[in-house]
Amino acid sequence: MGSRVLLATANGRPPAVPTWPKQGPATPILCAGFSCRRRGRAVPLHARGSASRGQCAPLEAKGADTNTEVLVALNGAEEGKKKKGWIHFVGIGGSGLSALALLALKQGFEVSGSDIMWSIFMDELHKAGARLSIGHSASNMERNAGSGLPDVVVVSSAIPADNEEIVHAKLMEIPIYKRDDWLRKITDKYRVIAISGTHGKTTTTAMLSYVLGAMGDDLIAVVGANVPQFSGGNIISGSGPNFVLEADEYDSCFLGLSPYIAVVTNVEWDHVDVFEDEEAVQNIFRRFVRQIKTGGHLILCGDCAGAYALLNESREATVSCNVISTSTISNHGYSITTYGLSSKNDWHASSITPNSQGGQDYVLYYKACRIAYISLMLPGVHNVLNSLAVFATVAALVNDRHCVHETINSVRNHLRKFEGVSRRFELIGKVNGCQIYDDYAHHPTEIHAVLQAARQKFPLEPIWVVFQPHTFSRLAALMKDFATVLSDADYVIITETYAARETNNWNSSESHLATLIRGPSTEYIPRLEDVIDKLVFEIPSNIYQDTIILTLGPGDVATVGPELLRRLQKDHKISDSGGIYVRISPSVIFLISLSLFSFTVRCFVLQAYWKATADLGLAWDDLARYASQPQLESSFEL
Repeated sequence: MGSRVLLATANGRPPAVPTWPKQGPATPILCAGFSCRRRGRAVPLHARGSASRGQCAPLEAKGADTNTEVLVALNGAEEGKKKKGWIHFVGIGGSGLSALALLALKQGFEVSGSDIMWSIFMDELHKAGARLSIGHSASNMERNAGSGLPDVVVVSSAIPADNEEIVHAKLMEIPIYKRDDWLRKITDKYRVIAISGTHGKTTTTAMLSYVLGAMGDDLIAVVGANVPQFSGGNIISGSGPNFVLEADEYDSCFLGLSPYIAVVTNVEWDHVDVFEDEEAVQNIFRRFVRQIKTGGHLILCGDCAGAYALLNESREATVSCNVISTSTISNHGYSITTYGLSSKNDWHASSITPNSQGGQDYVLYYKACRIAYISLMLPGVHNVLNSLAVFATVAALVNDRHCVHETINSVRNHLRKFEGVSRRFELIGKVNGCQIYDDYAHHPTEIHAVLQAARQKFPLEPIWVVFQPHTFSRLAALMKDFATVLSDADYVIITETYAARETNNWNSSESHLATLIRGPSTEYIPRLEDVIDKLVFEIPSNIYQDTIILTLGPGDVATVGPELLRRLQKDHKISDSGGIYVRISPSVIFLISLSLFSFTVRCFVLQAYWKATADLGLAWDDLARYASQPQLESSFEL
């Protein structure tokens, strides 16, 4: 019988009691206070709330919005009873808005949208039937037949108020929602589990959503990146009542939410074009956690000073107990749970070791109780922290402590199968001894995390980094921190900045960053095409020389990995006859050819050669780079 666990029920109907599949030997419980496993019968997972022991507690959705007809299906209660509307998204190519657009499509709405350039997120939208336009124009808000107008326009935080489509929508009196207002509308009737934080929220949201879905919850989920194990790409379009989503602090977007559970993975200074300093970031997160519903939960990483500081005004009383339950009660009416590596946290990890899958294993603790041995497919200490957030969140959904062990055991079994998120240490491909990975990392803390994960997975191989800074403001403000973390690589290429929404008014210089990096050989190569040429030439063709390539940044640096892989596969291919194609530069051919001539001729030719290179302003070290251009290459088969 398939595994199914009900977290809650919709419309207040009591759920059928699910049964658990037979599993392998359960991890022993080593804490007497947590000895709660019921042997011999199945135990369902259910949400906190009043319920008799052994039954799932139905959750009533609160705060219904019945004023806007177009929201009927999104709010779920009357789905199918009224005609669904047309929603137009301005800035639809971004990770956040594209997910909301895809969710609307899956729920049966007509969806159109526009952006200034095509993005990978728009591929899935196009397949799902969205009408997409490149460039902004009032005509984008018309059907092909020219009839009708959208019922609602939803606008990305990156779109200015004088955008042509927004101006036209105002003129035509079409309701306009910024992303935070739209999130408030579509989540109002659901129980929101909001994953926030400067870093790690995408992977944590995906990890939690995958686990809950695998456990049988008919949740809705919105993730800011593609999740290969989701059939919907970056969404799960269930019926609720649980709505798991990535809560973004940029432009105060997450202030549109009133979560039942809020997770804060960390708090650091970022989005420096919006937040003046770290205190400004702290203030916006304080406002966010104050919006947690009464009786809800705040779950945060106690190892992060910025996140832990949110407790200064929240802690009121500590509850002393030796079973899994919330550890502190907030004076704002919600419960608080901490997680991290330190044993001072409620949920913590110890004995972290690499495993044979390229991930890591650890021992899970709740307070002083050793709970289970956990195995992950993903490398990096940051993913241990992400998984701890998942355990803490699922535990917060459990009311009956007698169910907790079965629940944790189920979470453990599903976590070990989670494969990760696109553009988060994603393997692009392998050729000979070269492995190419891509990651979205664009903040010093994120770069440090991905380099730590790479070192854990590849302790002996050289790690080469191609870093494309994202926004001039971030590069200028965090220049020294970038230089420090990039020093952990073995070779670094800095490209020109991916400007996104900015112009360079920040006096930021990519070449200056290259000079600040101490240790590894570092180059500033502005154009991505030249970066690929450089790597193709530099990567050893010797199959015994392993090299790890990391492309880092949210921008179009993501195109480097696939193109580099294609070029390397072409240039370093194994021939059908078993030979190896080896690239020989013209300079090598030139020197070999000299050996065929007399000593006098060789001296004359070399003198002319050195004069020519001097006239061209080339040093000997530059000759190889000059010769590496594709049109100057030749090959022969051994």
